[in-house]
Amino acid sequence: MGVDLSALVEPRGVDLGYLAGKRLAVDGNNILYQFLSTIRQPDGTPLMDPEGRVTSHLAGLLYRTSNLMEAGLWPVFVFDGRPPEEKTGTLAERRHIREKAFEEWQMALEAGDIEEARIKAQQSSRLTREMLADAKKLLSLMGLPVVEAPQEGEAQASHMAERGDVWASASQDYDSLLFGSPRLIRNLTLSGRRKLPRQNRYVEITPEEIELRETLERLGITREQMVDIAILVGTDFNPGVKGIGAKKGLKLIKEYGSLERLVEAKGIDPGCDWRRVREIFLDPDVEASYDLEWSPPDVDGVIDFLCGERAFSRTRVEGALAKMNAIFEKKKQQSLDRWF
Repeated sequence: MGVDLSALVEPRGVDLGYLAGKRLAVDGNNILYQFLSTIRQPDGTPLMDPEGRVTSHLAGLLYRTSNLMEAGLWPVFVFDGRPPEEKTGTLAERRHIREKAFEEWQMALEAGDIEEARIKAQQSSRLTREMLADAKKLLSLMGLPVVEAPQEGEAQASHMAERGDVWASASQDYDSLLFGSPRLIRNLTLSGRRKLPRQNRYVEITPEEIELRETLERLGITREQMVDIAILVGTDFNPGVKGIGAKKGLKLIKEYGSLERLVEAKGIDPGCDWRRVREIFLDPDVEASYDLEWSPPDVDGVIDFLCGERAFSRTRVEGALAKMNAIFEKKKQQSLDRWF
């Protein structure tokens, strides 16, 4: 979920051609939840193999990632480590929401309300340790780098972007901006025509770029002040202050300069150890050493795993792998051409 800063940012629509040749640190947990939520049957049932194991996330990783690479992007997947203690409440709340949505999904199925069933099924998406292990195994077989964050994956991705090892962080959440990523790419794997829930209307979703420096300059604040605004609004690590949204938070922080002065002057109680929350964003626990090497996919390994173990269509899998191999062949040819 992350913090809702949508009222403060002005994203710029981009196409995949604009991102061609760029390295992107993809929020792995975030994108797997996207796949689990969107890649489903009409009644909300996820894709599964004959043994009942969910495969929606694996299908998304193979087919959508191969499309991104065919467009010239170089993704590295970053996964969450152990969550900070401050996130315990948020994680518990998310479990409760998923469990309730699952019950409502079953009720909608029994009532024959297919559209409501799909909506509730998407909200019940659950990422297990087994799913994560399978996802990382597939990514390794696909030749893509995987980075394990000590704590928050978005913090790690932002650290890599700050160092210039990748061009941007890719996530649906705005937290990357708070963690210091110079650029955030949203909707990376959601592009296309999407039906609005409970409406007979469709919208076109395209990738978006949000630049941290441009956003801060336009708002007239520092990154530290943006973090203070987020604390007032509410983050994954604190509930926020009731009645304060992003615009009101911006007004208050610009007026008083900092959360310290605001708390002292107005007696506002953030309801948390806000200094600790601020520290999580400004000085996160990240890994300084990581491997960013891309290699051609292990074709036999991917086919054995997806087709042999998970009953994927061999024709479709081979097609996706052919796209990826073509990228490396093109790169190899470009390297050879430099010698002539």
